[in-house]
Amino acid sequence: MASLKYWVWLSSLPGVGAFTANRLLDRFGSPEHLFFSDEKEYGDLQGLRKGDIAALSDKNLLGARKILEDCEELGYRILTVYDGEYPTRLRNIPDPPIVLYVKGRLPVLDEEAAVAVVGTRSCTPYGVKAAEKMGYELSRHGCLVVSGLARGIDTAAAKGALRAGGRVVGVVGTGLDIVYPPENKQLYEDVVTIGAIISEYPPGTPAASEHFPQRNRIMSGISVGVAVVEAPQKSGALITASCALDQGRDVYAVPGNVDSPACEGSNQLLREGAVLVTSGKEIAEEYAALFPDKIQSVRKKLPLDAALAEKLISSVTVKKRQNSAKKEIDNVKPVEYIDLVKLKECLNDDEYKVISSIGPNTLHIDEIIALCGLSAGGVLSALTMLELDGYIEQTNGKYFKLLYEQKRE
Repeated sequence: MASLKYWVWLSSLPGVGAFTANRLLDRFGSPEHLFFSDEKEYGDLQGLRKGDIAALSDKNLLGARKILEDCEELGYRILTVYDGEYPTRLRNIPDPPIVLYVKGRLPVLDEEAAVAVVGTRSCTPYGVKAAEKMGYELSRHGCLVVSGLARGIDTAAAKGALRAGGRVVGVVGTGLDIVYPPENKQLYEDVVTIGAIISEYPPGTPAASEHFPQRNRIMSGISVGVAVVEAPQKSGALITASCALDQGRDVYAVPGNVDSPACEGSNQLLREGAVLVTSGKEIAEEYAALFPDKIQSVRKKLPLDAALAEKLISSVTVKKRQNSAKKEIDNVKPVEYIDLVKLKECLNDDEYKVISSIGPNTLHIDEIIALCGLSAGGVLSALTMLELDGYIEQTNGKYFKLLYEQKRE
C-alpha cells in the first residue's frame, strides 16, 4: 500500500476529477508510482488534458501532509479505493472517489440494505412528514438510511431514522469539519454517535455548488435504492435519481400534490417508470430476500381493536399523579390498563413504555413522562411516532389516549 500522502496528493490535485484519477491509477498502478513519473509518461496516456499534466507535475506534498495532520487531530479516518473496507458498491461505479474521509463508525455498507432518501430543500409540510415517516419506517424495518444532511427532506428523513433507533450514513459535499447547513450541528453529532458521515473532500473544504452533484453520485453509489420524496423540476434529488439509474440502482418516488411545484419532479419520475411507494415498509419488503439477516421480519401493524383491548385488560398497581403542578407522584392505587405484550414486537422500547403507561386512560404528557421514566425528549419522540403510526391521538391540552378501531357489524 502506497503511503497515504500520495493518495491525498492525487485526490487533491486541482482540476483532476475522480474519473481521471481512476484512469491514472489503472495506468500507473499506484499514486506513488504516478507521483514519481514524469510529464512524458503522463503524456502517453491518451485523452489526458494539458491542465491535468500540469497539475500532476506539481510534486509539492505540503498540502497533503497538512490534510493528514488535520485528519489525525480531528479523528477522521481515510479510506482509499484500494482498501478492503472501501464499499465494493461504490468502487464499481464509473467514477468512485479515490479517497473517502470518514467520521464516526461506518458500517459494512455492502452488507446493508442502504436506501438514500432525497428531496428538495424547500419542501412542504407534507414533504417533511412523508420524509420523516419514510426514514423512520426504513430504519425500523432494517434498512440503513443514507442522507445528504441538507435542509428539508434530507434532514427530515435522517431525523426519522434516528428516532427509530437506526443508524444513518451522511454524505456531505464539504469537509467533515464544516457543518452545512449550520443549523444541523446537532443532527451531525447525532448521526456520528451511532453512524457515520463521509466525504471525498478534505477537512476545511467549504460548501460549493459544484460539490453537491458530485456528492449525489456517492449517495446512490453506496445504496441499493434511492427514494425521492418531494422534488421540483430542477432539483439535486433528480440528479441523484439519474445517478442511481446510471449505476443500476432502484429508484422509488413518493406521489405528491399535482398542484404543487415542489412535487413536479418526483411526479415526473413516476411517469417515467420509478416505483411508486407510500411507506418505508414497501421499500424494505423489496430487499427482504436479499438481506434476510437485516430485514428478518417486516413490522406488522396490529390494530388496537376494541375486542383485543377487552381481552388484554388487567389490573395493576401504578403510581398516579396527584398534583401535576408540583410534579410529584403519590396516592398509589390500582387502576386498569391495557397489557400490550402481544404488541411489543411492533414497538421499540420507548414506544412500548409510553403506550403501556397510557393504557386505557387519557393522560397529560407530564403524567406520561413521570409514569414511564423516560426523558422528556424520549417521550416526545415516542409519542410522535406512535401518533404517525395511528396507535394514539392527541386531544386538547397535550393529553394523549390510545386509538381503537371499532368492529364493523
